[in-house]
Amino acid sequence: MQTFATIKQEVLPQLTVRKIFGLIKTEMALVEAEFARQANSNIQVINYLGEYVRSSGGKRVRPALLILANYASGGDASAEGVIRLATVMEMLHTATLVHDDIIDNADIRRSKASVNVRFGNQIAVLMGDWLYMSAFETSLKERSLGILEILTHLTRKMTEGELIQLTMIGNTDITEEEYFDILRRKTAYLFSGCCEIGGILAGASPEHQAALRDYGMNLGIAFQLADDLLDFTADEQALGKAAGADLLEGKLTLPLILICKQHPELKAELRQIISDRSYLNGSRARLMERLNSNQTAEKTRSIALSFAESARKNLEVLPKSKYSLALGEIPNFVIERNN
Repeated sequence: MQTFATIKQEVLPQLTVRKIFGLIKTEMALVEAEFARQANSNIQVINYLGEYVRSSGGKRVRPALLILANYASGGDASAEGVIRLATVMEMLHTATLVHDDIIDNADIRRSKASVNVRFGNQIAVLMGDWLYMSAFETSLKERSLGILEILTHLTRKMTEGELIQLTMIGNTDITEEEYFDILRRKTAYLFSGCCEIGGILAGASPEHQAALRDYGMNLGIAFQLADDLLDFTADEQALGKAAGADLLEGKLTLPLILICKQHPELKAELRQIISDRSYLNGSRARLMERLNSNQTAEKTRSIALSFAESARKNLEVLPKSKYSLALGEIPNFVIERNN
């Protein structure tokens, strides 16, 4: 009997991210057009701001997940309702970024001036609110209470995650459990919702919906772990935002939590970095040396890989197709990406 891994090697060997997105190129173009339409308004300032945030780009991973999950469940992802919901997920994600940048006093997002820096905090707050409300208004067109419940649930989780994280700012005693709780709320629930809604729109069985939901959760965790590691290892140009921003904003992510367990004396240096909000004294280089010498970076990557593998296992109940196999390759993309 062929296993999932065997079929993957025979049918879709070494599928690259370009090929993954190539499978749904037409559908993603429809999402982009729908996003442009949704961001349009007869209010001039909203119209301008909407185009600014939409044109800032991004990987569009979340709508791609919904579309692939829909196809993997036997649906027609080119259908108007699927494109509409895929766009909703990107709008929700964009709204969170706009609000997060205000909270974090971020200057750069996707290699462009953040909305708060370009237009001011007051306009940025209202633009984030407008994106949220527009996303929910659009989702109502599906007339699906189940989908609306998922959207309200994940939006509440994301807001809770931001609030919990704010209470942890500057806290060098944050535990792994607290870190993962914030991570799930801020990132993974949205990934999970994208995949589950894709299945629902395809009429997937409850078993397959649950598998997609769990796949998205594990993938979202792997994605954020990789992102947190990139915050130390990548430069600003690759990231499209300030490198090392998490620590400068007072947030300890898993690499630093792990190393502080081994070297509690490092907490004083971290508190100083947070207080100074600067790496100019060479602190970043010293931290990277510590992370590498203690294999903390590699351990973080190993944990991310374990969640990526769990995500792939979640897909084993789905019918084998080029779309389910593409979903199985996405964990590799999120771990190995450099931005």
